[in-house]
Amino acid sequence: MFRHKGKTRTYQHNLRLAALLSFIAGLVNVCGVLSVKVLTTNVTGHFAFFSEEIANKQYTQALIFLLYIFSFLVGSFISNVLIEIVAKINPRVSHAAPMLIEIVVLMVIGFFGQKFANGQLIACLLLFIMGMQNSLVTQVSQATVRTTHLTGLFTDLGIELSQLFFYKEMEQQYKLRKSIYLRLTIIFCFFIGCVLGGFAYKVFVFKTLLIAATILVIAVFYDNILYSFYFFKRKLRDQ
Repeated sequence: MFRHKGKTRTYQHNLRLAALLSFIAGLVNVCGVLSVKVLTTNVTGHFAFFSEEIANKQYTQALIFLLYIFSFLVGSFISNVLIEIVAKINPRVSHAAPMLIEIVVLMVIGFFGQKFANGQLIACLLLFIMGMQNSLVTQVSQATVRTTHLTGLFTDLGIELSQLFFYKEMEQQYKLRKSIYLRLTIIFCFFIGCVLGGFAYKVFVFKTLLIAATILVIAVFYDNILYSFYFFKRKLRDQ
């Protein structure tokens, strides 16, 4: 799901990656909205709020929205830097460092979020790890999957749905339907993450983020266990 790249990467790898990380993005997004009233999976709205505060001469508040944007950017930057560095040492685990940081941040906020005096700090941390996740999934899937921002997804979905009426060849229809299904999976899992996260937040508050952290931990171990299984199976076959 994470370690396969290039020609070894399949549609099923991208589908599993999309389902998993879009669910987490939805869960994190709703927790950000309910806890600190900030959208934490994209920066489009923050540019609008930044411009509004500048127009109203509320420069301190404008600076906060600029900080949100910068947090997402820094997360994306650091994620790819770590991937590139680790890939030179061991390409099979190049995804591990960004995921580990995301897990740690989710756990810290999950356990200590209610003790944070500054809601802006929580928002910045969530935007930071969502920037990391978006960079990770974009890099791993070669820009096929994006899990934290639905505007582009709905745009692509609308285009591809319209293309179904014009591209009639079997191979074209097959590719379009696969792409549409992938985008619908991301949208659906993001939506489910938001809904279930909203219900969970009413009971567990910040500890809801521990659900996301747990899913990521399982995903990391699942990937490693699956790789070890196939490696061992291949080794036995070659003997």
